[in-house]
Amino acid sequence: MQIKQDLFSKGPVVVGIIGQGYVGLPLALLFAESKIRVIGFDVDQTKVDILNKGKSFIEYIPPERIKNARKSGFYKATTDMKRLDEPDAIIICVPTPLDHHLQPDVSFITRSAKSIADRLRPGQLIVLESTSYPGCTRKDVLPALEATGLKLDRDFAVAFSPEREDPSNKSFSTHNIPKLVGGLTDLGGDLACSLYSRAIKTVIRVNSAEVAESSKLLENIFRCVNIALVNELKIVFQKMGIDVWEVIRAASTKPFGFMPFYPGPGLGGHCIPIDPFYLTWKAREVGEDTLFIELAGQINRSMPAYVVHRLVEALNARSKSVSGSRVLILGFSYKKNVGDYRESPAFEIFELLHRLKAKIDYYDPYIPSVRPTREHALHLKPVKPTARSISSYDAVVIVTDHDGLDYTMIRKHAKLIVDARNVYPKSYPNVVKA
Repeated sequence: MQIKQDLFSKGPVVVGIIGQGYVGLPLALLFAESKIRVIGFDVDQTKVDILNKGKSFIEYIPPERIKNARKSGFYKATTDMKRLDEPDAIIICVPTPLDHHLQPDVSFITRSAKSIADRLRPGQLIVLESTSYPGCTRKDVLPALEATGLKLDRDFAVAFSPEREDPSNKSFSTHNIPKLVGGLTDLGGDLACSLYSRAIKTVIRVNSAEVAESSKLLENIFRCVNIALVNELKIVFQKMGIDVWEVIRAASTKPFGFMPFYPGPGLGGHCIPIDPFYLTWKAREVGEDTLFIELAGQINRSMPAYVVHRLVEALNARSKSVSGSRVLILGFSYKKNVGDYRESPAFEIFELLHRLKAKIDYYDPYIPSVRPTREHALHLKPVKPTARSISSYDAVVIVTDHDGLDYTMIRKHAKLIVDARNVYPKSYPNVVKA
């Protein structure tokens, strides 16, 4: 049986999505809402049970969407990878972290490809959405599929389409963020475009999977480099007694040739701190160095230490040692108004303070507890900021500027605030910018 070239142009199809997290779940719900049957695959049984009960574990995805998708019959989650032969298209949305040496870890991709290969049948389209280095789809996904004896373009097709999720963005969602698609062959690109066009407003075809893979890296490297620039300027301007935030506001009045980026306590999330190193690793493989990108990464990774340095300076100015000081970290997620703390700079700030023997608590309205990650073995429970609790700390460090917190109350009762997010644009005696 040869794969049908008009498979996704019309009529009923089944889509399988491996990974039901911040990328896979919104995509699954969008397809289901477009009257396309979706099987959501995930290795986490607890997550699958939550979804099948019509509940949400992601704060900006209302449970009503999941409940309605379940009730319509177009969505069901499962841990049973033996069902991977049921979908007509399988989309891989799994993590692609870095190891301790900043080397790409594509093990989640290769395991997914192996699971698909175990059940691969003629007529299926396989799409990788997980961010990876240029050539990953061709070199890490395709060989596992071809090892079955089935042939590319005759029995199955393969494409890459980078995820572009921006959690909690009220203007752009999965439906209206333009979708890039690049096939390993023309057939893969054609089929993937047809599939995504049934649920996504704008689908843009590029010439190859490698172009699509590289485009995603460029998007995030662009942000990484420009954030590093303003982070470096923040340090320079602070020593000159100049407010970098006011400088950025002033430069932003130019109606052309300038795009504002903002400093912070360090990068977080599953994209910007990680993706540039996928390209630097691949560049070394072809004998090239990416000095500009690596320097940007070095600057951004140094920001948690800068925040702690500013805290130590401020405590010293108040004749207080950081050792034994009570410190409240305010905001633990990597981004405001979300509960995702993957790669959050709060972890590094916490560990640096812990080494200095500070006594540390945290509060984040979106994170009821901090559980161990691959890199950090923390078990933390939050301490809610009240006038009484805030006044009991020697310092409050604002790492994430969530909406809804009473920052006026916090300023009035805090002995010292280290503000890494410009929550307080004006100057106050107890506020230090970081």
